[in-house]
Amino acid sequence: MTNAANSNSDDKAVRRAIAGVWPIESARIVAVVARMVRDVGVAEELAQDALVSALQQWPRDGLPDNPAAWLTAAAKNRALDWLRRSQMMERKHEEIAHTIEALGGEAVAPAPDEAADEDIDDDLLRLIFTACHPVLTREARLAMALRVLGGLTTDEIARAFLLPEPTIAQRIVRAKRSLRDAKVPFEVPRGDELAPRLASVLEVIYLVFNEGYSATAGDDWMRPALCAEALRLGRVLAELMPAEPEVHGLVALMEIQASRSAARTDRQGAPVLLMDQDRSRWDQLLIRRGLAALARAEGLGGARGSYALQAAIAACHARALQAADTDWQRIAALYGELAAVEPSPVVELNRAVAVSRAAGPAAALPLVDALAAEGTLKNYHLLPAVRADLLQGLGRLDEARSEFERAASLTRNVREQALLRARAAACDADSPSAASSSAN
Repeated sequence: MTNAANSNSDDKAVRRAIAGVWPIESARIVAVVARMVRDVGVAEELAQDALVSALQQWPRDGLPDNPAAWLTAAAKNRALDWLRRSQMMERKHEEIAHTIEALGGEAVAPAPDEAADEDIDDDLLRLIFTACHPVLTREARLAMALRVLGGLTTDEIARAFLLPEPTIAQRIVRAKRSLRDAKVPFEVPRGDELAPRLASVLEVIYLVFNEGYSATAGDDWMRPALCAEALRLGRVLAELMPAEPEVHGLVALMEIQASRSAARTDRQGAPVLLMDQDRSRWDQLLIRRGLAALARAEGLGGARGSYALQAAIAACHARALQAADTDWQRIAALYGELAAVEPSPVVELNRAVAVSRAAGPAAALPLVDALAAEGTLKNYHLLPAVRADLLQGLGRLDEARSEFERAASLTRNVREQALLRARAAACDADSPSAASSSAN
């Protein structure tokens, strides 16, 4: 009985260790192996094999002093075996021989004190650019990034986006196949190819963050794990590409937005709007980090980059100790600059919100009506939500209620639906007819 109890205790310790190490290190391990085998799909499989070995060996042999190095070494061993078995050995014998020779010619014993690979950072950067290659569709890039870079399981990704697990699994399989068929090189692009590829990487990271910050659907308004993963990837990218201003602009934006997380929901998990948040709950460390990243982006000449401009807008909120102190004039001006750099109906909608705060709802309503007439945002729930807010501010409560109800019908997020319906009900409570009925 004692031996069985000890065995169970050891097994739990192993699983705790792996749960702590794997989400953080899996992308780096896959990156190291991908450099060797030049195939992200194969690299992920070999890394998973190393994980299975750890689950089998660590309860028997004890936890290594450096679990991450053990896993990396075990995965590299499997990569060497794969290279020796591969058909590539026959077709490109000389190339494989050079690869194995460059790696020392011998399998690497997964020793506890194995040092980290000196090229891990470069490998990770290559992996980020490969997983986010524009040969993939936007949806495939996002799924691939969450799977390979974020270390999320297929089931976790499916639950995050409320899609069937087989759909996500097929999407990831197709993405890996597309990368292989297109012979996408495992490298960081250079020259003229860098800018469009970097833009793809930044887009994917920010998509992950946004899905965590304001969930598209489901019972929770936020998914903090996705925000944290996107922020981690952004910070890694900033360390690996310190001279790229838009990278620092994105990190600044995510840091500042993430600083509000604790104040964005109440104790029941219901959304708390920006102007109603308890700003004493904003994370000042994240704000300072965000402002420093923004200063770095601006110092590198990136003040007019898309992410830097959005970060500057977020900084206006972060610097206001109270909602009433917000510099809405500057925010409206920054949205104007952003619209010039990256024209978008969503940017124009946000600019209209800033105009309403700076000059009143009457000044902003024509801007929103023009967007409604244009039709691009007809299924975007925030368009009727913003319009309802403006109408409510103008005392046009019946129209506001109708728009809040329409906004609620367009969102798939349960928390947001409840908030919008509550605001619709408040229009009824505030209407003159309701007040007259109450008085009677």
